[in-house]
Amino acid sequence: MSIPKSAVDGTPTFGVAWQLTQHISPRDRVRVASTDHNGAVLNEYANTYLCAAEPPTSSWAVNLADEDGRFRLIAFDFDAGQEPARAAHDADGLSERLEHLGIEHVVCASGPTGGRHIWISLAEPATPELVKALSIAVKRAYPSLDRTPLTNPATGCCRPPGAPHRNGGASTVIRGHEWDLASPWVTVSQLVQLTEELHREFPAPGSTQIRPEAGPLPIDPQGHLYLPGPRRALPAGSQEALTTPIDTTQDASTILWKVLIGAVASRWHYNDLLPHLTSARGLEHARTLRGRTNTSARRPRPTRGPQAPENILAAEWRRAITHVATTPRQTGEDPTFDPRAYQIALHVEAIQDRATASSGRWNTGGGPADRRVLDALCILALQAVQPAIEADIRRLALMAGIGRETARTSLIRLQNDGWITRTAEAEGPHGAHWTIDPHHVIHKDPVQTRSQADTRPEGAGAAHRSYLLTELTHRLYASAHDAFTGNGALSFHLGNIYGNLTTEKTLPQLTQLTGQTLAETLQDLRELHSLQLIQPTLSGWQQTPRNYLDAAAIARGTTGRLHTRAVTYLAERILWGWWQQEHQWMTTTGRKQRRTHVNQAALPLGPGLASYPAYPRKSQRGDHRAARAAVKAGALEHLIPTAA
Repeated sequence: MSIPKSAVDGTPTFGVAWQLTQHISPRDRVRVASTDHNGAVLNEYANTYLCAAEPPTSSWAVNLADEDGRFRLIAFDFDAGQEPARAAHDADGLSERLEHLGIEHVVCASGPTGGRHIWISLAEPATPELVKALSIAVKRAYPSLDRTPLTNPATGCCRPPGAPHRNGGASTVIRGHEWDLASPWVTVSQLVQLTEELHREFPAPGSTQIRPEAGPLPIDPQGHLYLPGPRRALPAGSQEALTTPIDTTQDASTILWKVLIGAVASRWHYNDLLPHLTSARGLEHARTLRGRTNTSARRPRPTRGPQAPENILAAEWRRAITHVATTPRQTGEDPTFDPRAYQIALHVEAIQDRATASSGRWNTGGGPADRRVLDALCILALQAVQPAIEADIRRLALMAGIGRETARTSLIRLQNDGWITRTAEAEGPHGAHWTIDPHHVIHKDPVQTRSQADTRPEGAGAAHRSYLLTELTHRLYASAHDAFTGNGALSFHLGNIYGNLTTEKTLPQLTQLTGQTLAETLQDLRELHSLQLIQPTLSGWQQTPRNYLDAAAIARGTTGRLHTRAVTYLAERILWGWWQQEHQWMTTTGRKQRRTHVNQAALPLGPGLASYPAYPRKSQRGDHRAARAAVKAGALEHLIPTAA
């Protein structure tokens, strides 16, 4: 049969749009918009409709994936939201990029609200993993993209060209020809090329730097700093630097630095490297000095004093710790980073999907606090690129905007329900260790388990991790505010609803997220709206600017509570660290005379023994009350920049 064309003015009739739908739909049924009890069309496509039938009477949307979950269509949905011009700008930018790459596409004005759709029809099916990676890359470059249709192969859908809009009008082609979608030419390799190009131009951060508010880094029994986490093998470049002989043209200090950076990032301890000092070629700079007259020759370092090999290695180790802990590293420096990031991102996403499906678990009793703690643990796991992390209750409490005792009980409840498992008790200066992978589903070696046929674009793992990290952090940060803290504040539950509205959500979406009835959700939304914390949009609800949240805290007398709590916890951490260092001094063999003065030179990352004065004592016992008073009086003020 001949393929009918659009109307002369470029706006197809609904009949023609339905014929196009019948040609391009990957399934024999489409999704049709629901209506409320008054007959108003909703932005919700819960019902299905047979393609072989006459055109439906309400708006419809085409599934992007077939029954097997393979994507046959790609639809980039740019949401106008509160900035219609942004959607048009982003769509134009992506369209130009697609044209440059030779990717055929159709651009539509989705309706009267200013949104845009870009359609691509595929000549071969694409996996959900590839499409998800593509959506993340496009979202990073063009923020108005709504990823929802591209993240769920079962229900992801979009209104095709010509389909009516619920607020009047129709999806209208403004670039390309809609019937080109019936003759697809775009391949999977072109989608991979597009994704990788976006990753190069808009790279995801590498290993997240350790933030100062995480507190001082842990110190081993010998007094050396280290990064927490399980030890891994050295990266290939660092291993080569450690074992390859150094010729006279190479800088031995540069080679040592390369070894140390890899060892620190791989969670080695200083004592893991110390046995290599006497023989490893890459540690030559620590053992020897350049010759005085012949710089190509080297001479042994003195056996004692600051220039002794062990002292040089220790000093360079601390410098490397400082560098790795405070400098974002590029993912290309570690070939295992992207697959590890991909594994942890998939796992965190699965946890979040499971938590959303169990929404009733989080809306009563301690549930709202539990969800925040679970999100905080997911954030820490994404930052560490591993499921097991060290997390003390004060750190979790400050992240989640709750009290430390609430955080402690939430951890217990989450463990009892199988969401997390404690892998190590708190000991000395270290908090307890927890894993968000209690059933060990994450592969031990993601590089080896990756399929040879995997078409995942380069950098997709880092981008996926970065996207989740940003999304979860923004949500938790919005929920953890003075307005939702302590007596007289709004409830944790309302805070969680507010946090979910960092991006626009429809009423059905919010009802699903909260696990409540429609009436209960509406009641919560009315309360937040009465305080001007959220505002209605064309499709649902969204946060208002943050100054309204600050005003709500002022009105309820809760301003400054989180800061006060942070100061209290900081003092407690410093006090605990002081006692731990005192205990270490007491148990050190051959310890020197008791310290009497504070070393005022603040160290860059966590205090060493010399930074603390002698701990107050009373009858030969530690006087904790006097120590607490000393901390409040500022006796250890020099440690605040490193512990705050």
